[in-house]
Amino acid sequence: MHPVLSGIWTITLAGLYVAGWVIRVWSIFIVPLNRRPSSALRWLLVMMAFPWFGFILFKLIGSTKLPAKRQQDQYIADQLIRDAVTTAAKDPKLKPLLQPAVPVPYRAFEKLSHNLGGLPAFTSNTIELIPNYPDVFKRLKADIDAATQFVHLEFYIIAWDLPTELVLLALGQAVKRGVKVRLLFDQFGSKKYPGHATLVSRLEALGAEVHPMLPVHFRRHDFTRPDLRNHRKIGVIDGNIAYTGSLNLINRTYHRKDDIYYDELVARSTGPVVPQFEAVFLTDWAAEANEMLTADMHPEIQLSPRATGRTLAQVVPSGPAFETENNLKLFAALIHSAATTVTIVNPYFVPDESLLVAITSAANRGVRVCMINSAVSDQFLVSNSQRSYYDQLLAAGVEIYLYNQPILLHTKTITIDDQVAIIGSSNFDMRSFTLNLEVTLIAYDPEVVASLQTIEQTYLSRSAQVTAKDWHQRTTRARVLENIARLTSAVQ
Repeated sequence: MHPVLSGIWTITLAGLYVAGWVIRVWSIFIVPLNRRPSSALRWLLVMMAFPWFGFILFKLIGSTKLPAKRQQDQYIADQLIRDAVTTAAKDPKLKPLLQPAVPVPYRAFEKLSHNLGGLPAFTSNTIELIPNYPDVFKRLKADIDAATQFVHLEFYIIAWDLPTELVLLALGQAVKRGVKVRLLFDQFGSKKYPGHATLVSRLEALGAEVHPMLPVHFRRHDFTRPDLRNHRKIGVIDGNIAYTGSLNLINRTYHRKDDIYYDELVARSTGPVVPQFEAVFLTDWAAEANEMLTADMHPEIQLSPRATGRTLAQVVPSGPAFETENNLKLFAALIHSAATTVTIVNPYFVPDESLLVAITSAANRGVRVCMINSAVSDQFLVSNSQRSYYDQLLAAGVEIYLYNQPILLHTKTITIDDQVAIIGSSNFDMRSFTLNLEVTLIAYDPEVVASLQTIEQTYLSRSAQVTAKDWHQRTTRARVLENIARLTSAVQ
């Protein structure tokens, strides 16, 4: 080799070697910041072994937060909401609804949820649970047909297919009546389904305003980690009716080529809690449309909370725009408080250490802890990862049930004793707790809990219980796959 080239090559290698050590030292100071110790340790191991690869990977997916501007927008929105609630509560007619006397058993959780998500509990609501997939579309269409002011829809997935066409065409008819229609859908979540290429143009042709959520940007000031997703499911009609739950606007089969199809659960709410869902939607709309909708500029969104029932309810938004993992803290606190029963229905269960301790500790102290997963799965790694926890759960006394295949139970609920019901979009995994924008409805009402427990009993009747004896007989290959999958979920 020519001496000059040899010298350049030597200098290059030396530079790379030194830079590698600079990255290693840098990672010690940067990686552990605001990160769980287990996750930080795994990142550091990658950095120490493969500094250049680890550095690039960390820059791409190392941050679990949205860009600073989006976090600032969330802070501003939270403050506006607090101010709006304070102002509205000055009205003697609204104060009993917006600042109710929270019963003692619920006060700690109401305060926790308020501090986490910025929204207090409102009373005098009605919450109806809809467990039948086709019925959700029928009810949503009927409410859209009756709309006079606005329809706001926000879903992780919106697909134009036969079941959803009734709802989407109803939006066009609403526009013709002078109703304002606005839609948000997650760009990544929706793009793999049939008709996505023309979805926006078809909706806009109906007269709707449409924006994709969390499109990937690589500009430095607004770079977004590619796998941060908006997983919320929200529908608000005229500020009087709100929908939330596990269901996306798509065919029940999700257009799969296998025989899997989905069971869901949706909550239809009326009453003062509806403006809380609207507040979450407006925050996301402001971020994606770069437009803050206010009643001054858009009179149709002027909200007037009114009593429709007796339920005390609260909405908790969560996600990477918040400083903390809201749902993780809420779920862990609720499970730690349980005195008699905890029932968790969720398709994806990959907890962190704190949540696993909460669940196993509850079972150890005599609480009946019941978890309903599905016998089938649409996500290979998540399915194997969640099953790697079954040994620990069964040893602690947790009852595990697998919903009969080929149906995948996509419902996401929790009941605590006979007092608290959780219905929302959040899975029981670190993706939903850390990387996804989610929304959760809390009902502090034994009647709503009883309704949900009736649905849970239906799920149990369609499920087979996993016994420790049978589970221990699974193959070595299955155990290896489970442990490998569990490791892949550890680096966040």
